[in-house]
Amino acid sequence: MTLILASQSASRTAMLSAAGVPFTAEPAHADEAALKAAMAGAPPRDIADALAELKALKVSARHPGRLVLGSDSLAVLDDGTILDKPRDRDDARDHLLRMSGKRHDLVSAAVIAENGRPVWRHVEAARMFVRPLSYSFVDAYLDAEWPAIAGCVGCYRIEGPGAQLFSRIEGSQFTVLGMPLLPVLGYLRDRGVLPA
Repeated sequence: MTLILASQSASRTAMLSAAGVPFTAEPAHADEAALKAAMAGAPPRDIADALAELKALKVSARHPGRLVLGSDSLAVLDDGTILDKPRDRDDARDHLLRMSGKRHDLVSAAVIAENGRPVWRHVEAARMFVRPLSYSFVDAYLDAEWPAIAGCVGCYRIEGPGAQLFSRIEGSQFTVLGMPLLPVLGYLRDRGVLPA
């Protein structure tokens, strides 16, 4: 059985490919903004889980009998503010300065659907400690990374220059990259997609 990844995320695609998972990718084209608006005030873990489920179910409805993986991530500041993907470079600058010298949580959720219903889910978080960032560093960072980080929650690619933003990270690197990969692999082994 081949997995379908309900995403166009380069990071999630790279993770599955590197782990040797047979899969195809198909974007969900889900209305994430509507779901976030409907869940305003809900715990970030619940929102990330609902977004992952929305993507998985949307693609699963088109592919009966197939396993479909949806995944989503949220960056949550200490005050509970959820940072979305930046609207533009100025918004990215604002996000980086708001995170400067502080900790935020990166919550990543994965849901696997089959025949239009969720059959497995997992949510985990990583604690991200951003070092104090100077204005000049932020501007130079954006010169180098914009627009590549336009689709990145938190405005960083940890596998690239984004690593320079942090003094410490607590949690799985895979969670930081946007998907709790090890639990996903465990479920895929249980279902016979991967060898046990």
